[in-house]
Amino acid sequence: MNPSMKLLLLLIIALEISFTTIVSLNVALVILAIIYLLAHRTRLRTLGWLVLLPLLPAIGLWSTLYINGSGDRTLMAWVLFTRIYAFVFTGATFTLTTDVLQLTDSLEQNWHLPAKFAYGVLAAYNLVPRIRHEVQVIRAAGLMRGQVLSFWSPQLYFKAILISINWSQNLAQAMRSHGFVEDAPRTHYRQIPLTKVDWGIVITGVILLQIGVFVIPWT
Repeated sequence: MNPSMKLLLLLIIALEISFTTIVSLNVALVILAIIYLLAHRTRLRTLGWLVLLPLLPAIGLWSTLYINGSGDRTLMAWVLFTRIYAFVFTGATFTLTTDVLQLTDSLEQNWHLPAKFAYGVLAAYNLVPRIRHEVQVIRAAGLMRGQVLSFWSPQLYFKAILISINWSQNLAQAMRSHGFVEDAPRTHYRQIPLTKVDWGIVITGVILLQIGVFVIPWT
């Protein structure tokens, strides 16, 4: 499926369930998301982390609404509990099955995202491993001078920011040297097509969601 269309569908689903109070619909979305992830060979360990990590905030919301809420406290407590898992698992269907490079290309080609913004985001994403490595180098250099640069040390982040600024300037020069011209028409080596099937999947998903919200008598 086209990555940008998948993102659009998930944003619509997230917006829809943010204004509904249907516990069964949230549970159904979680089940469908698990099936989708298993079909894409997601490891069971990853699914286990998806269950465990949101558990503490989900329990916190549930207990807060159940104890201090108003109206139907039990319903609203379970709505927010299941909504957190619906957000987590539907989001995982995107983050665990979508390539960042394909998403960036799709947003640029299909949704006309400015090329400078698309390539800037992609460059920042690819620089993350180098930034992590550079932070380790800075901390090691500090230890050699008898300075312990902790996780919350301002010096650590100030030096990392200076290095990132230098990298950004080098990257801009490299892009210009390779012929990148802002707002100029461009050809693409990697073509990301937007087909009728992609539109059909999004429209069908939205229709099924509306049926789940307004037609099916959930309990």
